[in-house]
Amino acid sequence: MAAANAPITMKEALTLTSIGINPQFITFTNVTMESDKYICVRETAPQNSVVIVDMSMPMQPLRRPITADSALMNPISRILALKAQLPGTTQDHLQIFNIEAKAKLKSHQMPEQVVFWKWITPKMLGLVTQTSVYHWSIEGDSEPAKMFDRAANLANNQIINYKCDPSEKWLVLIGIAPGSAERQQLVKGNMQLFSVDQQRSQALEAHAASFASIRVPGNDKDSILISFATKTSNAGQTTSKLHVIELGAQPGKPSFTKKQADLFFPPDFADDFPVAMQISHKYGLTYVITKLGLLFVYDLETATAVYRNRISPDPIFLTSEASSVGGFYAINRRGQVLLATVNESTIVPFVSGQLNNLELAVNLAKRGNLPGAENLVVQRFQELFAQTKYKEAAELAAESPQGILRTPDTVAKFQSVPVQAGQTPPLLQYFGTLLTKGKLNAFESLELSRLVVNQNKKNLLENWLAEDKLECSEELGDLVKTVDNDLALKIYIKARATPKVVAAFAERREFDKILIYSKQVGYTPDYLFLLQTILRADPQGAVNFALMMSQMEGGCPVDYNTITDLFLQRNLIREATAFLLDVLKPNLPEHGFLQTKVLEINLVTFPNVADAILANGMFSHYDRPRVAQLCEKAGLYIRALQHYSELPDIKRVIVNTHAIEPQALVEFFGTLSKEWAMECMKDLLLVNLRGNLQIIVQVAKEYCEHLGVETCIKLFEQFKSYEGLYFFLGSYLSSSEDPEIHFKYIEAAAKTGQIKEVERVTRESEFYDPEKTKNFLMEAKLPDARPLINVCDRFGFVPDLTHYLYSNNMLRYIEGYVQKVNPGNAPLVVGQLLDDECPEDFIKGLILSVRSLLPVEPLVEECEKRNRLRLLTQFLEHLVSEGSQDVHVHNALGKIIIDSNNNPEHFLTTNPYYDSRVVGKYCEKRDPTLAVVAYRRGQCDDELINVTNKNSLFKLQARYVVERMDGDLWAKVLDPENEFRRLLIDQVVSTALPESKSPEQVSAAVKAFMTADLPHELIELLEKIVLQNSAFSGNFNLQNLLILTAIKADPSRVMDYINRLDNFDGPAVGEVAVDAQLYEEAYAIFKKFNLNVQAVNVLLDNIRDINRAVEFAYRVEEDAVWSQVAKAQLREGLVSDAIESFIRADDATQFLEVIKVAEDAEVYHDLVKYLLMVRQKSKEPKVDSELIYAYAKIDRLGDIEEFILMPNVANLPSVGDRLYDEALYEAAKIIFAFISNWGKLACTLVKLKQFQGAVDAARKANSAKTWKEVCFACVDAEEFRLAQICGLNIIVQVDDLEEVSEYYQNRGCFNELISLMESGLGLERAHMGIFTELGVLYARYRHEKLMEHIKLFSTRLNIPKLIRACDEQQHWQELTYLYIQYDEFDNAATTVMNHSPEAWDHMQFKDIIVKVANVELYYKAVHFYLQEHPDLINDVLNVLALRVDHTRVVDIMRKAGHLRLVKPYMVAVQSNNVSAVNEALNEIYVEEEDYDRLRESIDLHDNFDQIGLAQKIEKHELLEMRRVAAYIYKKAGRWKQSIALSKKDNLYKDAMETASQSGDRELAEELLVYFIEQGKKECFASCLFVCYDLIRPDVALELAWVNNMIDFAFPYLLQFIREYSGKVDELIKDKIEAMKEEKAKENEEKDVIMQQNMYAQLLPLALPAPPMPGMGGGPGMGGGYGAPPPPPMGGMGMGMPPMPPYGMPSMGSY
Repeated sequence: MAAANAPITMKEALTLTSIGINPQFITFTNVTMESDKYICVRETAPQNSVVIVDMSMPMQPLRRPITADSALMNPISRILALKAQLPGTTQDHLQIFNIEAKAKLKSHQMPEQVVFWKWITPKMLGLVTQTSVYHWSIEGDSEPAKMFDRAANLANNQIINYKCDPSEKWLVLIGIAPGSAERQQLVKGNMQLFSVDQQRSQALEAHAASFASIRVPGNDKDSILISFATKTSNAGQTTSKLHVIELGAQPGKPSFTKKQADLFFPPDFADDFPVAMQISHKYGLTYVITKLGLLFVYDLETATAVYRNRISPDPIFLTSEASSVGGFYAINRRGQVLLATVNESTIVPFVSGQLNNLELAVNLAKRGNLPGAENLVVQRFQELFAQTKYKEAAELAAESPQGILRTPDTVAKFQSVPVQAGQTPPLLQYFGTLLTKGKLNAFESLELSRLVVNQNKKNLLENWLAEDKLECSEELGDLVKTVDNDLALKIYIKARATPKVVAAFAERREFDKILIYSKQVGYTPDYLFLLQTILRADPQGAVNFALMMSQMEGGCPVDYNTITDLFLQRNLIREATAFLLDVLKPNLPEHGFLQTKVLEINLVTFPNVADAILANGMFSHYDRPRVAQLCEKAGLYIRALQHYSELPDIKRVIVNTHAIEPQALVEFFGTLSKEWAMECMKDLLLVNLRGNLQIIVQVAKEYCEHLGVETCIKLFEQFKSYEGLYFFLGSYLSSSEDPEIHFKYIEAAAKTGQIKEVERVTRESEFYDPEKTKNFLMEAKLPDARPLINVCDRFGFVPDLTHYLYSNNMLRYIEGYVQKVNPGNAPLVVGQLLDDECPEDFIKGLILSVRSLLPVEPLVEECEKRNRLRLLTQFLEHLVSEGSQDVHVHNALGKIIIDSNNNPEHFLTTNPYYDSRVVGKYCEKRDPTLAVVAYRRGQCDDELINVTNKNSLFKLQARYVVERMDGDLWAKVLDPENEFRRLLIDQVVSTALPESKSPEQVSAAVKAFMTADLPHELIELLEKIVLQNSAFSGNFNLQNLLILTAIKADPSRVMDYINRLDNFDGPAVGEVAVDAQLYEEAYAIFKKFNLNVQAVNVLLDNIRDINRAVEFAYRVEEDAVWSQVAKAQLREGLVSDAIESFIRADDATQFLEVIKVAEDAEVYHDLVKYLLMVRQKSKEPKVDSELIYAYAKIDRLGDIEEFILMPNVANLPSVGDRLYDEALYEAAKIIFAFISNWGKLACTLVKLKQFQGAVDAARKANSAKTWKEVCFACVDAEEFRLAQICGLNIIVQVDDLEEVSEYYQNRGCFNELISLMESGLGLERAHMGIFTELGVLYARYRHEKLMEHIKLFSTRLNIPKLIRACDEQQHWQELTYLYIQYDEFDNAATTVMNHSPEAWDHMQFKDIIVKVANVELYYKAVHFYLQEHPDLINDVLNVLALRVDHTRVVDIMRKAGHLRLVKPYMVAVQSNNVSAVNEALNEIYVEEEDYDRLRESIDLHDNFDQIGLAQKIEKHELLEMRRVAAYIYKKAGRWKQSIALSKKDNLYKDAMETASQSGDRELAEELLVYFIEQGKKECFASCLFVCYDLIRPDVALELAWVNNMIDFAFPYLLQFIREYSGKVDELIKDKIEAMKEEKAKENEEKDVIMQQNMYAQLLPLALPAPPMPGMGGGPGMGGGYGAPPPPPMGGMGMGMPPMPPYGMPSMGSY
């Protein structure tokens, strides 16, 4: 069946993965959907969060970081319930939050775990624990209330649903459990039904259940039903049933009969079972949904099967009712949210046609107001009416689908039924039934209201309107207006009778409501008239009304100028202004005239209002010159300035500064150009310099950048306004760096007497010209000298300042400057005063006033330059007396003493504070001896040497050099370049050294001689001192020095000195002798001082005689000596001898080197002895490790075992690795086994070919690397059983899987690898990689197992990788399946079509092609089926019917020449009324000569070339085809062609009907003439009736009389006479009724009684009304209805007036 014709439509409402939901969270435990409003998804990665999807805007999910075990959204509101287990307990914590209010509503801690929960109502949560069921209301503070205990049949069941009926009196709990032993695949379902009233439970077997309610005929209350689905297996037989039973049947009332039906599962779904059931209350249908995606649809009332289909290829785990559309939502494992709804246009035809169940079709149509059962309903209505079952007929008409019986004809039928005495009239039964069932249509409302108005029962109308039982219309309003204007207005509004509504509002003077209503309905009243009307009575109301008009969409209906003139005509200035200000807010160019007008009228009448308007700046398009003139006249000068654009006008107005706010005037200057601004400023200064100066200064400040600072300065200077210049530059100074600006400011401030400001600027400014400023200030001769002091002090003009102040007798300022401003510049002041020949007393007083603050050095310098140093004597002595230690003070004092020759030696030797270099320099020319004293005191070496050389004072120089003992000084004086060296040496030898008693001085001198390379002089000197019995003969240092000098200068004397001298440093001298390569002398020294180690080192290292060293060692027998010998032997490669020597020396310190050398020489036996000795000395890991290694090298494995059992500090892991690396596997095995290094042990055993042991060790190691090494070794050794054991432990690691696979494959072990992977599938830690790799291996080596593997484990495969493998190996069927699983439907479809012999399966391809994204694949599929499977092309096209372009499909088939092949498809899609489809089908019908289908196609689908088709078949050989052509012409409005074609084929009936429908009198009369000409008298008579409304009576009678056919025209004549006599009767009747109205008052009492009788008869079926006292009831209605209209004439159905059944001849075939 085509999808378009299916009774249930499925569509994908949403894909959860498309909004960012990870597929791993699309499970029953993570996803909840309590209603069609929200989906809630709980995520645990990458972080804990809850995603809330609002189905009204699904692409905007709300994600919140929430940690919970479960989350439920309320069915109708944004309330979230959360459940989380408390850590370490089995208790659950429940919370309820209002998301919108961001508030917690309730929380509770359950004492036991909640295994399932659900919103059973919007206000109630159902909580299911392991033992009980609770209800928890979200209202109030109540805790969960226990409802019942779980039944035994639900023990160990997984709870999947919990529901309650609408009354909350019945509860059902559903769970599932594993199947029976005989059929475990079939899941068992259990249900517990609980009655709240009876507090009893019943256990049943069921997988899904739901409650419903239904009204059983004869019962005034709804019956509660439960529907449940079961699937059980017993003795190999599977039974699937749907049950519908009533709960709590009402005693004495009709009850619902229990129903049941079979659920048929196809063979492929044998183990499928129901997981959910939803009830469509809208259509009365039951939906049963299974796990594998089957949908069963049953009628709830009869349990009749309606439909079955598979709606999802993926398992469905969650459903929810979609109450608004009468369907349901379902969520599958792929994340698709599917919406199933009833196809309203096809379900009834499906039930009546496919199922052939007419009763069910009618019930569905009535229940859901569905199309498709019209003929059945009409037929049934006629049957009931014929059987006089008026009540049943009324109910059927009231419930008729789409109101097909709710027509005037039906009302007329009920009116035509005669009223039986004592019975309610059928018409009232009909209206009563309609009111009970729902709302009346317009015609019914009018008819019923006419009855009620006639009875003056207005309250009934009000009740019905309030309950929306009547459809409002203009006619109904007109009727009601006669009794109630307000009620009529409500009806007009509901009926959208706009003119009537506006008229009613106008009558009530509610003009504002007119605008609101007119805008709502789009009506345009006469607004100008309305405005004028309001203006007369309420001016302010008129303003509001006008503003409301201006805000109307599409613009104001009345011109703004017209509205303004209306206000101004009545002198309503304020109202006009208020209106214009509001409507002119947009400030549009086209409103310029109105802007000018509103300003003009206010400038003349209310200038302050105009000023406020201009101040707001809301207008910019008015006449500015005109407004400027008016502003000037009104005294608004600033506004005039703002609007004038000519300079003369501005200059004229601007001088009125007395009436202009200064700030506004300043702001105005900002709008002028530079030139105009300067002109205006000049005018203001000319008019009133003093009065306007402040404004000009403010303007210059504000706009100095625009006007130019220079220009402003020139302006002020032009008017000699230093005050203005001062104020202007004062604001600009802080931002300017221009020296000229700063100078002018200083100048202006000085000239305006602002001395403090001058002082500040000269002190703070960094930018003025100091020279220029100094000169100005000196010329200005200000009374205050501080500004000048600031300038001169800051910029170094102190002498000029001093001269100026002294010259102007301002000595006070000199003292102030020196004492307070800058004492540091006092020397300059003193110098200048000396130059100016100031009295010494003043200068001395000035100096003494400053005292210690005065810098002495520059002061001395200034006085010394002028040879006035003695002037400072008193000052300096004063400083010294105060304890000054300043070097400059003492330098100056020393100079004065030297000049005065006042015991200078005493000062030079005793004063510790003077600078020796400065004073010595001062003394050189005066007394060189004093200079030497000063230099000696300060150790000024260079200066002393220079002065002594210059004055030949070499004795003083020699004594100084010897005493200094400074190496650098000695080096300088003994430099060969020194021409005075010889003279100095002579003095040192002859005078200085003999005088010295200090050995250190002698030593320093000797060292200096050595450094100066004077060895011979030194030796002679030392021999004289040391060898000749002098005071230094036994001096240790001198003896050392003598020997060392001899070593350096004369080695032949060294041995003699060694023998003669005893008090020297033997070790040190010995080392020097070694360095000088005097080895025998060194050996002798070391022996003399018993330094045996050094002695043997000389023998070994220098003399290089090991034999002498060995002899020496035997002689002294010292361990240290033997140790040195051993080391030497070791260096020479005498390893065994060295080891023996180390043992004799008992030396274990060199074990590292010994071990290295011994291993290189492979003397492991000796090494063992040595290491055993070393172990006695120290516990070193290296020693123990090397001992083990040595044992291993000499194959003493037993010693190794004994050793490692004893206490040791060997690094066993390192030793084991070393033994393993050097292939000593047996020894390594011992070590690894001892330290439990199973990984290394396994590798070692692999090397020893002990594979079983290696596997055992690897198992203990449990390391991926170890497993791989053992596994690969076993594979190489073809130990595949052991290799598999290892491989199973490797492949559970994703990263190692590929390496193992490649290793097996590279060695051709394909079967073994597949076996390994197959074994890995059952592992607990099996991951996607194993399943995928096995799939790849199957693809490469065992194709026959690939498809089974993919189907079994599709959810655990890395599909992209397997897709690549299948593509490479060309397994097209499997590749297609993988593409489907991966949602790559485009690729799947392409693969199927490109490799159809292997990959094509029709049913599969249909599922694929509807899901592809590339539209072109649809048409490629059409070509594919056309070429390879033409017999199935219609099936495919029906699937694609909603997706393809039908025109393109038809074009493809037409080009291929196989258009007929897709005829079924085109028939199915013809309802879309596509031109290409219609034309193709019509073409086929013409070829097949199927005129019935052709006519049906033309009637139902008009989108084709009608004229072309008509022209094509109008000459067809078949009469019926030509008749169709005439029919087409008639539909196209080509009446003449249609009639001509009908006449040609003698189809006179068709010709007459065409003429009648054309409405063309000429055509009808021509047809009459044609019938007369052809002698067709019967046709003439028939045509008179068929074209009754068109033919003129005189023409008809004339033709009949002329052609002797008056008999045939007589029936027509009778009917015509009857019609006109009826009209005359109506006129007479109206006149009679008017006369009767005069007598109405006399019959008032009688009329009241009749109306009471009418109301009494209407009451049972109308809406209930309270009884009225004093009113009786009668059996008849009495009046008010008139004679029923005559029945329509049978046989013709042309809408003619009725006529008596006589005189009409039978119409034969023509």
